[in-house]
Amino acid sequence: MIEVAPSTAHRLLAMLQYHGFVSQDPTTRLYAAGPALIDIGLSVIRGMDLRGQALPFMQQLCQEVGETVHLAVLQGSMVLFLESIECEKVIRVSSRIGVSLPACCTAAGKAMLAEISLERLHELYAESELPTLTPHSLRTRADLECELQCVRERGYATNFEESEPDLSALAAVILDRHGQARASITVSAPVSRMNDEQVVRIAQAMLCTAARIGESLA
Repeated sequence: MIEVAPSTAHRLLAMLQYHGFVSQDPTTRLYAAGPALIDIGLSVIRGMDLRGQALPFMQQLCQEVGETVHLAVLQGSMVLFLESIECEKVIRVSSRIGVSLPACCTAAGKAMLAEISLERLHELYAESELPTLTPHSLRTRADLECELQCVRERGYATNFEESEPDLSALAAVILDRHGQARASITVSAPVSRMNDEQVVRIAQAMLCTAARIGESLA
């Protein structure tokens, strides 16, 4: 129980109701969970379902390419890593579960940003300057727009030390049966192991895996 004055409690509830976190029954005057809170709960459930569906495919991909595999979702202008399967190499990219990073600095984020409209992109990045994590990060919205066009033409996104030194990554968007972008799957490795030949091999396997995960989603 929160010990606050009735007037304070009323203001708090009014603010929660305004933002959709609670709703009030007009007859009983009792409060219940609002649509915003329900949406949050549903998003958590969808995330759990997505992880469960994707996990076996991620494990197969990790074994096939011998590098760490991540599953991520777009949250506004950020990307959240939901699941990771680490490879068995001594020098490897570690798990990113629970980590949130600027989408424009990651392959996972760029793969999903390439699916949204230009109008939505400008809503997410209202300023011309972008957040950066390393000297290799994209710096302007114009740079990002050019990069996203390359992602669309190529079919997958890349990250060469844009989020972290000595880290490289490829990512593909996961589209469900309705063509909606649900997440992205990423293969990450030290820069020294991501040569041109590996990029081609990993990209082919990754795109196939993304398609198979998408087909499994309702």
